[in-house]
This record gives sequence, structure tokens and C-alpha cells, in this order.
Amino acid sequence: MRVLGIDIGSKKVGLAISNKEMSVATPLSVILRNSNIAQDHEEIKDIAQEWEVELLVVGLPRSLDGGIGPAAESILQEIKHLRKNTGIPVETYDERFTTVTAQQVLREQGVSEKNQRNLIDQVAASIILQAWLDHRMTSTSLVEVVNE
Repeated sequence: MRVLGIDIGSKKVGLAISNKEMSVATPLSVILRNSNIAQDHEEIKDIAQEWEVELLVVGLPRSLDGGIGPAAESILQEIKHLRKNTGIPVETYDERFTTVTAQQVLREQGVSEKNQRNLIDQVAASIILQAWLDHRMTSTSLVEVVNE
């Protein structure tokens, strides 16, 4: 099963893809937003179909205290439309600090600030997806240990 990680922004949507074993997330691409959200979702759906994706994981920008603020509310509203427009199940995952982490990763790899602008959203999506994959693996492992 493959999972598509999504970092929804106001101008760009970063995408990342998992491997079939659901252990590694890889930056994939960026969709430039336009005024038609349904069209953005159609692009996501096309990419998901191409990669045989069965689940979307969308970063949820929680407040520093973990609460749901205006930015998260906006994403939750878009997720409702994303589910409807793609027909693919959607889960959310806390995305606090992912952009900052993505910037640090790219800086450490020697990527110039100019080139970072083109990569930051898909790297942030891969960080969100990798964190979700790792959390899922840890949770699954704990359940297996408890059940043994």
C-alpha cells in the first residue's frame, strides 16, 4: 500500500510518497494552487491514481499548545472537500515545525535559499509523511508486543 503525504499551503501543495512497504517517505512534487480548489484536488487525485495511493495523510497545523486554531480549521474544511473530490480516505498528522525542519535539512544539504523555495513544500510533506509512518510503525509494534 502506498500513502501520499500532503502539506497544504495557500500558494503551494507539497506532496510526498511512501514506498509500498510504508516505511520510507520521499519528496514527490509541488502543485501550484489556483483559485479552484476542486482543480487542485483533481491534480492530487491524478497523482494518487498514478502511484496507486490508498490513503492521504495531510499535515494539520496545530497551535503550539496542540489546539485547533484558524489555520487548522481551514485545513480541516479543505480536507472535507479533498475526501469528496478524490474519494480517497484522509488522515491528519501534526505538522508543527515541519517547514522549519525542512529548511534545516535543505540548508544542511547545501541547497541554496533560491532552490529551497522550489523544494521546501515537498520536503515538508515528506517529513509529515515520515513522522506518520514512524508513528504507525511504533504503534503497531507496541500493539504486537502487548498482544504477544
